[in-house]
Amino acid sequence: MRYVLWAMLLTLPALVARSDEELDNDHKATNVVLILVDDLGWSDLGCYGSRYYRTPHIDRLAEQGVRFSDAYAACNVCSPTRAAVLSGKYPARLMLTQWLPSGRWSPTDHRMREGRYLSNLPLEEVTIAEALRESGYRTGFIGKWHLGTETYYYPEHQGFDVNVGGRDYGAPGAYFYPFRGSWKIPTTGQTLHKDSPVGGEPGDYLVDRLAEEAERFIRDADRRPFFLMLSHYAVHAPLQGKPEKVKHYREIPKKQRQGSAEYAAMVESVDESVGRVMATLRDRGIDQETLVIFTSDNGGFAKATSNAPLRANKGSNYEGGIRVPLIMHWPGHASPGRVCSEPVISTDFYPTILAATGQPLRPYQHVDGKNLVPLLKADGSIQRQALFWHYPHYNQHPESFPSGVVRCGSWKLIENYETGEVSLYDLDRDLGETDDLSDRRPDKVAELTKKLHDWQREVGADPMRDNPEYDHPENTGDRP
Repeated sequence: MRYVLWAMLLTLPALVARSDEELDNDHKATNVVLILVDDLGWSDLGCYGSRYYRTPHIDRLAEQGVRFSDAYAACNVCSPTRAAVLSGKYPARLMLTQWLPSGRWSPTDHRMREGRYLSNLPLEEVTIAEALRESGYRTGFIGKWHLGTETYYYPEHQGFDVNVGGRDYGAPGAYFYPFRGSWKIPTTGQTLHKDSPVGGEPGDYLVDRLAEEAERFIRDADRRPFFLMLSHYAVHAPLQGKPEKVKHYREIPKKQRQGSAEYAAMVESVDESVGRVMATLRDRGIDQETLVIFTSDNGGFAKATSNAPLRANKGSNYEGGIRVPLIMHWPGHASPGRVCSEPVISTDFYPTILAATGQPLRPYQHVDGKNLVPLLKADGSIQRQALFWHYPHYNQHPESFPSGVVRCGSWKLIENYETGEVSLYDLDRDLGETDDLSDRRPDKVAELTKKLHDWQREVGADPMRDNPEYDHPENTGDRP
């Protein structure tokens, strides 16, 4: 035993030397920062056409990277999209198709029973964080999680070394310190209380606090490559912006506003947080070796912003609910200033990140994702026939109804699960989805309906079922 210990001491300097060399090599690896904003609309950025919201840092990111015009969230509400980002799988395949924990279903007011869904991202899914950690990456999650109702489904159990602010809930009680609050569940009247997602001091603003934690994580990474997921609670309700910013937007004539002044102030704060992250990367001298992905989990909230020229908003399967901003910044790899019109979706981040960091792809895991690196470099394409959505649920948002969607080329078909009716749009000619072509193009309806139903069977999409309580005589008086 004494000989073994002596031998270990003799070899320790060599081990340390090799470790330093490995760290130097790791420093040259590609880092990844994934910034996921909550409820940010497709047209809520200057680089996407807004003349109201001030987003200079995000606009600069687009100028120096690739902006996607036809990027989509995997669902029209948050939790399923977040699960798709982390797993590389469609929400329907995961059986996680509704925001957690409960949605808005009513046994007396809704004709159909909702599709069944899980209340957490299954632990058996190998997340992108777990895949990168296996390759020596330091992994950090900061902000909104909303993917599990119990603590053992929190980020630290899904591959993240660091979890700051990731909880079961989807919104803070307040955006000003101490960030706590309470709310009632409409169907039961039960009052729930939220703990503070992160510490702070009086006067602190949550967006700034999360940006500060992101800066700390980047600095603490030292020479190890890292994966940081900065998942802002903003710009989700409650709509609370910094007073000085709110004042600025309230001074703008109402006819020139795109949304509420409080929401605009929140967008500006998120933009500043992006600027802080990018400045930290530059200060550390690693901005040239970092892939930055900026996107949203669904469309903009109807009471906060206008998604025009898109139709509808968060919670709807029209374009305003599922089309989102997406910018990828990767110096030396992504063609600066390029606009890509290829339809892409949340599941694509997983294989793209693996490819960018030089890791082997895991097609058995990110089965629904495509590697977007060829699109970033403008030297190739991706092979995919169509994009799909499955939302067998009800919610409180305007123009929302249970539906399935397929987008194939410029064509988009929506099937209403309650009525069986379908609508068909040509997005190249009708981005606002105002002209339903289903009666004029029965051939295209048949083709896309078959694609949608074949896909539903393939992924095991859980269907809606008749709701016997809806037609019960005792309940007829309760219906509007």
